[in-house]
Amino acid sequence: MYLFQKAERRGVVALLLIIVVLQVIFWGGNRLFNTKTEPVPMDAEIVKFQHEIDSLKRVKLMVSQPKIYPFNPNFLTDYRAYTLGIPIEAYDKLMAFRKQDQFVNSASQFQQVTGVSDSLLAVISPYFKFPDWVNHSQANTQFEKNTTATKLTNTKQPKIDINLATKEQLMAVNGIGDKLSEKIIKYRTKLQGYSFDNQIYEVWGLDKEVADKVLQHFGVLSKPVIEKKNINDLTFKELLHAPYMDYELTKKIFNLKNAAGKITNMEMLKKIDGFPIDKFEKISVYLKAE
Repeated sequence: MYLFQKAERRGVVALLLIIVVLQVIFWGGNRLFNTKTEPVPMDAEIVKFQHEIDSLKRVKLMVSQPKIYPFNPNFLTDYRAYTLGIPIEAYDKLMAFRKQDQFVNSASQFQQVTGVSDSLLAVISPYFKFPDWVNHSQANTQFEKNTTATKLTNTKQPKIDINLATKEQLMAVNGIGDKLSEKIIKYRTKLQGYSFDNQIYEVWGLDKEVADKVLQHFGVLSKPVIEKKNINDLTFKELLHAPYMDYELTKKIFNLKNAAGKITNMEMLKKIDGFPIDKFEKISVYLKAE
């Protein structure tokens, strides 16, 4: 019987090991690089769970959207314009328009001034809030037809609401022409509506004698609804643009606020050196302290 020597036996064993290793590599490689895989069906519970996650994501997205409150577009800030998606160019056009002491009184006029798209206007215009006298400026249309033909001379007739008066009605007063009637309406817009009869005397270029005639036929019969702004929340620029404010008065108010930490009530303003006490009631129409 032929017997292998020790060296030969080792060679046979090594050969067998090599054959086994090659077989393993061959079959393992086929499985590794085989790209044909059967799709794994998703379990119904997993699909349901994924739908719930998608729903929660949509709710979170809706909640994260900033809520839009009614606002007067004439006092639009750059930050609010940004949150509403109004382009910078459109906001700059509005600011240029406002620097001319002009106001937009309708959604269509806002689009005409700013050039915003119809789709954007459709989204933001429902939140526009104009003074009541703007929304009801046509209330006296029929009365206008009956009064513009002749000058107003009978002081016993019922007064007309100056916040609803049209240009033609104002021109019916002796001494009021085209330019002065425009100035009265323009100042009314700046004030967001007349709150006091004597504000008519503040119209630039209107003589006291003519203003007296205006008040014989017109008066504040319905005060405008004006949203007061918290004086502690306003920036220097925002306060400066409030009615009856000038640079010096705004500076003094900010000095008071910085010294006191906060203006707790409007009466504190009366302690300011040089504060116009005669305008306090009118200033309080637009500002509050909280």
